[in-house]
Amino acid sequence: MEKSYCPVDTFINVIKGKRKVTIVLHLWYGEKRYSELNKLLPDISERMLTKQLKELEKDGLISRRVFPEVPPRVEYSLTDLGRQIRPILIAMYKGGVRFEEIIDDELQKE
Repeated sequence: MEKSYCPVDTFINVIKGKRKVTIVLHLWYGEKRYSELNKLLPDISERMLTKQLKELEKDGLISRRVFPEVPPRVEYSLTDLGRQIRPILIAMYKGGVRFEEIIDDELQKE
């Protein structure tokens, strides 16, 4: 996690990326295996999902637990930091819904 000039930029830099916020919100409901996340996010490639998971782990939002089995089982879960940002992400979701309503209203006027 790199510090930016503005704390808002620092936060955005940590959560920006293909479906990072969605991953965090899915993990709010409990641990998920890689295959479960892959099914929940069909619009991104496995390569991109792996990249986003590694970045979220590096930034301390999720943890990765590998079970000593054959084949190896990997589960992802939220860290304390990942759980703490949920209210912010929910507020962003609500803001996005409001902006979409405004956009829809403007399109209907045309």
